[in-house]
Amino acid sequence: MQLTFYGVRGSIPTPGGEYVRYGGNTACVHICLEDETDLIIDAGTGIRKLGNELIKKQSPIYILLTHNHWDHIQGFPFFSPIYQKGREINITPGQTSPYEPDQILKQMQGSVFPVPSDALASNITLKELPESTNSWVLGSAKISRLMINHPGKGNAFSIVDKGRKIVYMTDNELYPPYKKDTEFLTFVKFCEDADLLIHDAQYMLSDMPAKLGWGHSVAEEAVKLAIAANAKQLALYSHDPDRTDEKIDALVEHCNQYIKVAKSDLTLFAAYEGQVLKF
Repeated sequence: MQLTFYGVRGSIPTPGGEYVRYGGNTACVHICLEDETDLIIDAGTGIRKLGNELIKKQSPIYILLTHNHWDHIQGFPFFSPIYQKGREINITPGQTSPYEPDQILKQMQGSVFPVPSDALASNITLKELPESTNSWVLGSAKISRLMINHPGKGNAFSIVDKGRKIVYMTDNELYPPYKKDTEFLTFVKFCEDADLLIHDAQYMLSDMPAKLGWGHSVAEEAVKLAIAANAKQLALYSHDPDRTDEKIDALVEHCNQYIKVAKSDLTLFAAYEGQVLKF
């Protein structure tokens, strides 16, 4: 597998010189599976640049959506392959509340966008799954999903391909003040022995309690989860729009102190746009 980060920012795009190294586009990750299937997780603004690469191909595209919050779908209308005649695009919506599987297409309707979704040249299919379906096969990989703790709900995803495991778990509040959909130990089991855990780290303990209940984790808790799950690598993700490059550097240094104290072998880094990882 090869994974590329195309968008790593949470909530809203952040242009400007203070955000150049890590990037300002919102959530989007591309995974090329071992059989060369193109798998995309989330369709934030980062998907626009990815589209400029994938339009060179004719093969099917598969998109997994964690949920419908704006920063996870807002890039889709600018994704070049959707204008490609006959291109097969399959979208698996998140288990949101309310359940709105077609929200990614509805955002293009009415007065808010010039091209309605029903005018697109590609063949778009919403791959809705029964609520009880938590695992399925896609190309050479096994995909699993788990409910996250987030206002409006949604999913985390596990991708296992040829014995390598990637977990994508963003916009997840590990210890929310509202009723949990998933307990911490269930998250641990889901992430167990992951080669890479991509986890929400939008906040720090110093941001609390002001942002408690906003649906994001503090970075220190993401470290705790990764260590408990025996993950090999942790990518801090969904960077706060106010967190500059220098502040992210400081966050990484801060979190590495936790790993040192725990005497863990965990490798930690902050995800950045254009970063490529091979498994």
